[in-house]
Amino acid sequence: MSTTIDGPIEAPAGLRNVIVTETELGDVRGAEGFYHYRQYPAIELAKSRSFEEVWFLFFEGRLPGEAEEQRFAAELAELRVLPGPVRDALPAIAAAGANPLAGLRTALSMLAPALGMRPVLDIDQEQRTADAMLICAVTPTILAALHRLANGNEPVEPRPDLGTAANWLYMLDGAEPQRRYVEAIESYLVATIDHGFNASTFTARVVASAGADVAAGVVAAISTFSGPRHGGAPDRALASLDEIGTPERIRDWVREQVGAGRRIMGFGHPVYRTEDPRAVMLREIAEGLGGEIVDFAVEVEAQVVAALAELKPGREVHTNVEFYAGVVMDRCGIPRSMFTPTFAVSRVVGWCANILEQSREHAIIRPAARYVGPPPDRA
Repeated sequence: MSTTIDGPIEAPAGLRNVIVTETELGDVRGAEGFYHYRQYPAIELAKSRSFEEVWFLFFEGRLPGEAEEQRFAAELAELRVLPGPVRDALPAIAAAGANPLAGLRTALSMLAPALGMRPVLDIDQEQRTADAMLICAVTPTILAALHRLANGNEPVEPRPDLGTAANWLYMLDGAEPQRRYVEAIESYLVATIDHGFNASTFTARVVASAGADVAAGVVAAISTFSGPRHGGAPDRALASLDEIGTPERIRDWVREQVGAGRRIMGFGHPVYRTEDPRAVMLREIAEGLGGEIVDFAVEVEAQVVAALAELKPGREVHTNVEFYAGVVMDRCGIPRSMFTPTFAVSRVVGWCANILEQSREHAIIRPAARYVGPPPDRA
């Protein structure tokens, strides 16, 4: 897409609804409560396809055949094993006390020069894809290893016979994961690979437009993603359930939050004007898993939505992906400190797909800002 315009253009805060490029990767239709990956409804993929199949779809533009899927899985199995220099550095990174996402940034920053990754401007699409594949494959291995090291345990090596979701659960605690937990996490991972031009995806594309290496784009995206207004919300949403405590406290708690002008984590979305389809799917998954926390979450959702309708009439507010994501991950045995890293395990594939797409463009993303400070002193 190329449009030449003379002079500055007024844009809304946050670039809301401003189209900055074209993409073949997918779209979010907020008014419809729908989003898709390429030509496929994303939630249908999350319910019927493996994470690896959808990963292939993002990188290759189509779903794989059976033989292709097997070759792809075999390639990923080899790529999940950490290169020596990165593996050797992880104990020091964990000992520094960095949270997992900060540790991942450091590890990936080391990975690029250790393996000789070059700027996307200087390599062909085949090499860019190879770099992206490696980064996506090692991300869960790095995150799980950092988690275990920080808790005084040795890292667990990935198993070649397990897919991404199963390996993630296995590497976190070293135990064979239950099938129902693997299926729940796999659906979550597929549903969160990509979601339009969110802040971290846009960040990744800005870096790619500068021609930097794939790892640089992912590291920048992780930095954006770590913010609580973006990816860092699933644990905070679950913390709200702890703070509420009992069903009798729900309405008073909502009034306290609204009165203090605080955001209620897990509710509302900047794009959806109806129910977040990811939240709908995750609610179904949570109810299938069952448990006290699930029953309480369903009750909290109903009462919070009703209370917000009273306190903020005219504004339709529903749960977003983070609310039930935290509940599902908790039921699957994932520690709260690893909720947002689990999100990153899937989203790294979306970031890399966007980096690959952006690297085919030739213009650097370079918007403008209006100066509103004191006038310059010009003699």
